[in-house]
Amino acid sequence: MSRYPAPLIFLVATVCAVASPCKAASPNIVIVFIDDMGFTDLSCFGGKRTVTQNIDQLASEGIQFTNFYVNSPICSPSRTALTTGQYPQRWRITSFLNNRKANHQRGMAQWLDVKAPVLARELQKSGYATGHFGKWHMGGQRDVGDAPLISEYGFDRSLTNFEGLGPRVLGYKNAFKGGKPKLHDLGSNQLGRGPIEYANRSEITTKFVQRALQHIDDAAAKDQPFFVNVWPDDVHSPFFPPEVLRDATDESKRQLYYAVLDAMDQQLAPLFDRIRGDDTLKNNTLILVCSDNGHEPGAGMSDPLRGSKALLYEGGIRSPLIVWGPGLLAKTSIGTKNTQSVFSAIDINRSLYNVAGINVPRGVTLDGEDVLATMLGESTDGRKAPIFFRRPPDRPGGLSGRNKDAASEIDAPDLAVRDGRWKFLVDYDQSDPQLYDITADLSESQNLVQQYPEVASRLQSAIFAWNTTMPADAGDPAPSKNQTAPTN
Repeated sequence: MSRYPAPLIFLVATVCAVASPCKAASPNIVIVFIDDMGFTDLSCFGGKRTVTQNIDQLASEGIQFTNFYVNSPICSPSRTALTTGQYPQRWRITSFLNNRKANHQRGMAQWLDVKAPVLARELQKSGYATGHFGKWHMGGQRDVGDAPLISEYGFDRSLTNFEGLGPRVLGYKNAFKGGKPKLHDLGSNQLGRGPIEYANRSEITTKFVQRALQHIDDAAAKDQPFFVNVWPDDVHSPFFPPEVLRDATDESKRQLYYAVLDAMDQQLAPLFDRIRGDDTLKNNTLILVCSDNGHEPGAGMSDPLRGSKALLYEGGIRSPLIVWGPGLLAKTSIGTKNTQSVFSAIDINRSLYNVAGINVPRGVTLDGEDVLATMLGESTDGRKAPIFFRRPPDRPGGLSGRNKDAASEIDAPDLAVRDGRWKFLVDYDQSDPQLYDITADLSESQNLVQQYPEVASRLQSAIFAWNTTMPADAGDPAPSKNQTAPTN
């Protein structure tokens, strides 16, 4: 089914049947996380520009969730939330990790603290073969060569790109029409700390999938449960699709983006096919597919949602989610679409502890809630607590505190909360409050603050109370006294 390995997906393989008549003791878990993909880019979520046949097949055999959120509209904090089950603000990762100076200027940590609760580490302790294959971006990029290795977070094997340390594959910008390939590594080849291989940018997802398959095969041969991240850096810009998928008559950003999405879908197919083609894995594997944040403007699409990557409107934080697992899902839910259950990436993290039958580390409180029954199609209950969000300090309005992007006139609220039917957004100085009934107004076009002042007041109090419990970054012009400076 594949010509090239496919799009970034949330894949969770589960060897035990958590909702089946016969539970296995230690489920396998595989997570595939797509980079910068819009809410309506996958054809199974209404996309019209390309056909993502391999992901679509997964969706038709699983459950699609349309009210799922990631916990940040930008990469590093979104990955931190999924990895830890906690709001990324707790770990001072509130925008993309950059070079050391830029991280410091934005009031951010240089990397995810190894003391953070990491699901992979707990799974490793309980006997899982753990592997991370793909983009990391939680430390070890640009000039930050002293960050912890991926292995220090509980992974037995890893292969990443220029956004992490340890074994990595660095890409060449694909040359066309006789051009010379240029290395695109942002200085990673100067950092050392792991063997480096090189490949065309359009082939890197294939490399990640191949290593993941080797890891799965090795674990299966030893009858060992496995936890695998497959986190391609597709469909993040710059876009260099394989030449066979390029349209010589249309070299626009959007066309190149969808060619990369097409290639990514094909490149992921061997991973899906390996699990689907083995009855043992098929019946004991849970696969989750989603994106780390919204689409880049001018590339993907999230219609009818408002906004895009880096914004707290729905287009920046709502993600397509597919959950697949023929042996685990409620039979009556297979092939259905869940449009009502509201939950987020931190809740997936918490739920996976239950999938594996392990405990959260002693003394640790996760922000995520257990929604496993909903993920498996046995319930439609969503998260009980509100979901809180904070704007990346440098996106899109810089560190000014007032966030009107002069070039695009895009309004960029600092804080947001989703609570049931309601979505509330506001700036740090309490200006520009916005209240939307998100169940009736996906495009966030009808501000209901005047009609429902009590709801707006309640949610404003909640979002500011939450924010004062989180470390501040440089985007907040007047943080409270308890919001201290980064430690690394």
